[in-house]
Amino acid sequence: MTARPTSFAFATATEILFGRGKARETVPALAALGERIMVVCGADAGRAAWLCDALEAEGRHVLRFQVPGEPDMDLIDAGVSAARAAAVDAVIALGGGAAIDAGKAIAALVPSERPMLDHLEVVGRGLPLEAAPLPFAAIPTTAGTGTEVTRNAVISVPEARRKVSLRDLAMLPRLAIVDPALTDGCPRGVTLASGLDAITQVMEPYLCTRANPLTDALCRDAIPAGLAALPRLMAGEDPEARDAMAWVSLCGGLALANAGLGVIHGLAGPLGGLSGAAHGAICGALLPHGLALNAARAKDTEVQRRFDEIRGWIASAIPAAEGDAFGALATWSTRCGLPGLDALGVSAEDRAAAAEAAATSSSMKANPVALTVSELKAMMEAAR
Repeated sequence: MTARPTSFAFATATEILFGRGKARETVPALAALGERIMVVCGADAGRAAWLCDALEAEGRHVLRFQVPGEPDMDLIDAGVSAARAAAVDAVIALGGGAAIDAGKAIAALVPSERPMLDHLEVVGRGLPLEAAPLPFAAIPTTAGTGTEVTRNAVISVPEARRKVSLRDLAMLPRLAIVDPALTDGCPRGVTLASGLDAITQVMEPYLCTRANPLTDALCRDAIPAGLAALPRLMAGEDPEARDAMAWVSLCGGLALANAGLGVIHGLAGPLGGLSGAAHGAICGALLPHGLALNAARAKDTEVQRRFDEIRGWIASAIPAAEGDAFGALATWSTRCGLPGLDALGVSAEDRAAAAEAAATSSSMKANPVALTVSELKAMMEAAR
């Protein structure tokens, strides 16, 4: 990464609306997406009641579809079947990353004549969509995944014990509404895990081999902002910190979709499929150890400079000595209640399989250094 790219591409949602109160303000725009709208929500369906009521008040027919956990193929198939039976012509997802990924996949597959496996990466054929998705809008209620502005949906394939992506440029949402007020009062554990995932998703694109000037601009602002805001939320509810984390999460989605990720997400995908553990918690557990491993192996002077920046930002936020920044981050996360891999139910067999599977992960392709299977195993051992 000694030279910055002379050309790059950047793609995102057609329209992004950010700010407190935006979700309710934009109901007319959401209603304009279609006449028969599927609203995809998370485990607590009551959180989407206001949206369903508002759309019905606009004269729209609303089909509710609940996503109780991270989406798998059966759930997506059920959603697609329900949407087709109701002649749905638009999809809106309100919830965390699981709900938004499910909504994004359903909107993409309803017009498709091919089976889902034809379009899935790794376990399927990875074919592009042959028909345009239904109009889709995303409204996150957690600050973590940034999936409201990405072109893929992560889907669990239990038979293969993998989480893989359905990915196509056409899957970028028509409308992304990031209203930090919807994250107010999010449980402390969810805030911690999703917040560390958001921070990971601005650190990895900043360090990866496909970083570009536009993603750098987003990440360079968002990394210290996230590291400052998350400790405030661990101390107590803080609307300004919620706003900051919503911004960091959005930046992470924009950056990862247009640059890449690295070893932390390269391992988190397989580990989640193998163990069923929550994605954000896995990323949080791996983050300090992935940073330490990559920093120790990096030879490129520009990459080293970026690691030095990140050490400084962490040390300022924790606070800690810069030389011990990564270790201090691990200690702080544990003290705040983040479980290690053992407590998340990740076994030794899962770790060994994930180390092998990471080689085929799309996230690992942009990692700033090449890592061996034995190095990946040692990294996960440290994260136990």
